[in-house]
Amino acid sequence: MGIVVNLGVFVADTAYRAERAPKMGETILGKSFALGPGGKGSNQSVASAMAGAQTHFISRLGMDDFAQMALATWKKTGVIPAVVQDASSYTGAAYIFIEDATGNNAIIISPGAAAQISEADVDRNRALIEGADVFITQLEQPIAVAFHALRLARAAGVTTILNPAPAASLPAGMLGFCDYVTPNESEAEALTGIAVTGPDSAKQAAEALLGLGAGTAIITLGAQGVLYHDGVQTVHFPIISAGPVVETTGAGDAFNGGFAAALAEGQSPLSAVRFGNAVAGISVTRPGTAPSMPARAEIEALLARS
Repeated sequence: MGIVVNLGVFVADTAYRAERAPKMGETILGKSFALGPGGKGSNQSVASAMAGAQTHFISRLGMDDFAQMALATWKKTGVIPAVVQDASSYTGAAYIFIEDATGNNAIIISPGAAAQISEADVDRNRALIEGADVFITQLEQPIAVAFHALRLARAAGVTTILNPAPAASLPAGMLGFCDYVTPNESEAEALTGIAVTGPDSAKQAAEALLGLGAGTAIITLGAQGVLYHDGVQTVHFPIISAGPVVETTGAGDAFNGGFAAALAEGQSPLSAVRFGNAVAGISVTRPGTAPSMPARAEIEALLARS
């Protein structure tokens, strides 16, 4: 069992499904509503733990009902929290609009207490990070804190992954502390200025990311799969289908959590990408984010028949 440490955010997902998004000033009827656990860091941690990694999650919560949802989710899925609870703030929440016909989504995130994650939180968990096989973080918490944690992990020889989501400008040199950077198409474009529409343009963006210091670029392409580029080899992985797509929310988190778990247990980078692809392939056949993450046996079964 590999050890994954994740620094990130939990939010409660409030998911609304409708034929289309409302215009400003307009009210429309939705087709369904769901409340459940989310946040990129938390989702990825659930995916890693369900995939078999010993997974620790560094974050901040409020002291409210949504915090209890977070703690119950992590207990159920095997995530080990390294969390501070702040009574002066609230646990984060997200609005998710899901287009009924396609399952595509648009999201607004209010991170609440997690916006106050600090370098002190990272330093408090320094031994945890230094003892990891893989350290992974995103950009929902303050970017300076993510950068600090990446530097600490890299100095300890820990494999580092940055999922640069949501899209944001990065401080100079930050990608130089990332063994792997895992943007989707829009995030890759935000970082490189290169519009990513498929594997060919993804390779161009991946080369640009390596030029900015990343060790390996892995660009997720939705229905077009994943592009891996490490400066020596470029491999395009098609999606691994596990059935009809129900909802794409959380697919990137499923991939990142599965990829981190596979790397942590010693799989090769290419094998880990395929593993993460299978995790994502199963997740999109189910509604929700954290609740859609598959168990290890399901992942292995899909890989065996793919």
